Amino acid sequence: MKIILIIPIILLLFIQSSNAQFKVPQVIKDAANSAKPGKPSQSEIGSALKEALEIGVSAGTNRLSLENGFLRNEAVKLLFPPEAKKVEKTLRSIGMNKACDDFIHSLNRAAELAAKEAKPIFISALKEMSIQDASAILLSEQKNAATTYFQRVTGAALRSKFQPIIQASLAKTEATRYWTDLSTKYNQVPLASKVNTDLSDYATQKAMEGLFHEIEQEELKIRQNSGFRSSPLLKKVFGYPDQVRND
Repeated sequence: MKIILIIPIILLLFIQSSNAQFKVPQVIKDAANSAKPGKPSQSEIGSALKEALEIGVSAGTNRLSLENGFLRNEAVKLLFPPEAKKVEKTLRSIGMNKACDDFIHSLNRAAELAAKEAKPIFISALKEMSIQDASAILLSEQKNAATTYFQRVTGAALRSKFQPIIQASLAKTEATRYWTDLSTKYNQVPLASKVNTDLSDYATQKAMEGLFHEIEQEELKIRQNSGFRSSPLLKKVFGYPDQVRND
């Protein structure tokens, strides 16, 4: 008789235990949800985007301003202007390899010198950036959306401030002199069609493209790898899109 009474009790305990086990995952899920950061405010989004871009600007300009920062980086290295490729080809064919190499070297040195002066200009422009499009930038499928936005809204102003720095750097590294010598020599080649290149304009454009490329690489790191989110604000704001996609 005792055995018969014990069996229902064991069954009851087993059923209660099983029910409890099935509830555990829900408890864990609820706890995880409660631990998730809330939706960031517009102010937080704007501040985080500016913080991320400032990190990118600092890292990018620091990296490119080092010796060989442009020259040894194939993604941003300055070469002969596209319309002057025929100049390079012709001059190399008549034994002026060193002169061509010296020009490329000096052109990249100018960009590296200018990069040192670019940081405060970029940071200043960044602080004036509107945050109206902040949420769209944050949740965009375009992984470089913040850099693209920054480039679009500040590009013209940055260029006007950056070009005089490039001009000074071109003179300092003698890139301007090298280019004058090369173009003069090329124009003396029989049947050569004259080429006119605004070296300052070209170098400014390519140097800015290089700087934005490096800023973009930093943005991608922050978006794609939580380990690069170096502050609680970055963790909250850039973690939110991941949370939205996973829910």
